[in-house]
Amino acid sequence: MRQYSEDSGIKVLDRAIAIMRSISAGEKMLAELSSDTGLPRATTHRIATALEVHHILARTESGAWTIGPALASYVTQTSPQLLSAAASLMRDLVAQTGESVQLYQLTGNTRTCIAAEEPTSGLTYTVPVGSQLPLTAGSAARVFAAHGLLDDSVSFPEEELAPVRETGLAESVAEREVGLASVSTAIVDSTGKVVAVLSISGPTERLHPSPIAKWGKVLRAAAKKLNTQL
Repeated sequence: MRQYSEDSGIKVLDRAIAIMRSISAGEKMLAELSSDTGLPRATTHRIATALEVHHILARTESGAWTIGPALASYVTQTSPQLLSAAASLMRDLVAQTGESVQLYQLTGNTRTCIAAEEPTSGLTYTVPVGSQLPLTAGSAARVFAAHGLLDDSVSFPEEELAPVRETGLAESVAEREVGLASVSTAIVDSTGKVVAVLSISGPTERLHPSPIAKWGKVLRAAAKKLNTQL
C-alpha cells in the first residue's frame, strides 16, 4: 500500500492528486487503485469518477482507470477530439503489436508526447505523457521534417526525407537512444494539416532491421482510421 504524505489542507484535493499519481504509473482497476493510495474503495471510486467527468481520468475497455485526455490538452492546447479518438485506437495498436505507442505534437523546438499506451508486460520503452523530446533524431522528428514543419536549425538529408513523403512512414534504429527503434506516420485533419505524429516504438532487437517492414502497414492503417475520425 502506498501512502502519500503531502497535505495541502484540502483533503479532497490531496486524495485526487494521490489517485492521479497512482494511475500515472500505470492503469489500475478500482481495487488496485484503492490499495495503492490507501483510500477506501468508495472514496476512490467517487473521486475517480469525478475526475473522469472532467476527462482527467478515463476508463479502458477492461474497466481500468487510466490518464484521460484533458491533462495533455491543458499543456499543449491539443484538441480533445484528437486525444479521445486516438485513445482506443492506440490501445488496439498495443494489443496488436505488443509494442509501445505514442502520439506526438510539435511544440516549438521539441515534440511533446500527448498520449501514450504501453503493453502490460515484457520489455517496453516508456515515454511519459508530457515528455518533450528533441527534433534532431527519431522517426517522429523525420515525419515533422518531411512535412516542412521544422525551422532551419533542424535538418535531415533530403535523401532521408523523400521516402517519408513518398510512403508516409519514417523509421529510426538506435538513433536517438541505443537499443530503441521506432516507426512513425503523420496524423492529419480534414484540411490535410499535420496535427500529430503516431509512433510505434520498442527494443531494437524486436524491430530490427526495419521497423517499417515490421509494423509500417499496421501503423499506416491505424493512422488512416484516425484521420477519417478527424
